[in-house]
This record gives sequence, C-alpha cells and structure tokens, in this order.
Amino acid sequence: MLARTKVEQIITWWRFHLTIYRRLIGVQIRAQMEYRAAFLLEVFATMTTLFLFFLALALVLQRFGNLGGWRLGEVAFLWGTVEMSFGLMDLIFSGFDPGRFGQRVRRGTFDQLLLRPVNITVQVLGDEFVLRRLGHVFQGVAIFALAVYLADIQWTLGKILYLPWVVIGLICFFGGLFIMGATITFWTVESIEVVNILTYGGSEMMQYPMHIYPDWLRRIVTYIVPAIFLNYYPALYFLDRPDPFHLPAFAPFLSPVIGVGTLLLALAFWRFGIRHYQSTGT
Repeated sequence: MLARTKVEQIITWWRFHLTIYRRLIGVQIRAQMEYRAAFLLEVFATMTTLFLFFLALALVLQRFGNLGGWRLGEVAFLWGTVEMSFGLMDLIFSGFDPGRFGQRVRRGTFDQLLLRPVNITVQVLGDEFVLRRLGHVFQGVAIFALAVYLADIQWTLGKILYLPWVVIGLICFFGGLFIMGATITFWTVESIEVVNILTYGGSEMMQYPMHIYPDWLRRIVTYIVPAIFLNYYPALYFLDRPDPFHLPAFAPFLSPVIGVGTLLLALAFWRFGIRHYQSTGT
C-alpha cells in the first residue's frame, strides 16, 4: 500500500509539472506565431546560413574528392546527425544557454523563478522556446537525407532502431553541457566561453571525421570529453567503415550511454548549484 501511494505521488508530480511545462511552451509558441511572417523569415535565414556553410564544404570536397578518405555523403552523415541533434537540443534547453542564463542571474530575474511553487528545472526549461531554431533542425534533416542518398547506407533493422538513440545521445550530451555552463554562472555570473567551446565548438568539430585531427586532440575527445563516441563511432557503424583506432566492438553503441550519463551528471551539478546559490542582490 505504501509503495502504491509513493508511485501515485510520483505520477501526480510528473503530471503536474508536464502540464506546467506544456503551458509555458504553449504561451511562447502562440506569442511567436503572432508574427508569422517574421517567424518564417527567421527560419529561412537560419536554413540559408547553414546551407551556405555546407555548400562551401561540398565545393571543397568536389575539388579534392574526399576528406581523410571520406566522401561527401559520408561527411554529410556526420553533419546531418549533429545539426539535427544540436537544433533540437537548442530548442529544448535554450533556457539553460549559459550566455542568456548568466544575464538572468546578473539581473536578478532568476530569483523570481525561485519564489514560484514550481520545480525550478521545469521553469528554466520552459523559459525559452525559440521556434526559429526549427530552421536548424530542418537543415539537419535535409543534409541527413542527402547523406542517405549519397552514402549508399546498407540499412538493417538494428541500424534503424539505433539511429534515434544516437540523436537522443547527442541531444542529452549538448543539453548537459548547457546545464553545466548555466550552473557555473551561479559563481561567475558572466557566461563561460569554455562552455561555448565545448558546445558550439564541439558540434562544429563533430561534423568532420575524427581521424583527421591530431593525436593529442583525439585523445582529449576520447578519454576526457568522450565526444568521439557520440557521432563518429556510430557513423562508422552506419557506414560500415572499419575502426581506425581499434577500440572495443561496443564503442559505436556508447552514444546514448555517454549522452544520458552527461545529462544526469549535469542535473546533479545543477541541484548542487541551486542549493548553494546566492543572489547577486540586483
């Protein structure tokens, strides 16, 4: 009976906060859709910018034939998965973006959230939902579709089932980095550029085959920040390419483990930061 009551309490807690989150997001979507022309222009601008970046890469590959032995379709696979995942992460975790969150702490508006009788994590998650970032997601889907067309991937049931977990792993990983960066601003107030290196810089880095980077950098993204397992190793599995570094056979399947692990670690750090948070007094 006691266990059943506990389960009912957990279900009630989740139902209440999911309703709050849905309402917060709903309000922002309705507000942004009031200016539909502006919304469509912003989505188009985002897609065009990313398209030009990828077009430049495609022209370089057309000139030189391959990048570290990888053809355009194979590099597009890396680009597509990273762009889709980062776009979705940016849509979901924008409230934790260290730059914007640092401003919130500095202005004292974070204190207002702490006064409300709603879970603080849910409030920050629902605080920023910028629809124009869908342009990022659409562009990623388009590049991924191009990769599927060009790379001649031999699809199996295992690959089809594993692909969503790779995307989830990347979303959780980048989301976790956003949360860690936001938590650090409790003590530094200003945004942390090193976090931007790991998030925006990391996403740029993962768009290319890891074996083209120098050994010292590859060791960092393998043993310190294991980003190599989030996109590059899954790509080896999907593209049926041999492992140039001869890591264990399960290495391509670590993406969701590392992604979810990073997010859980970040949430633990976030709770630690909340417990030790001191207002700036503004």
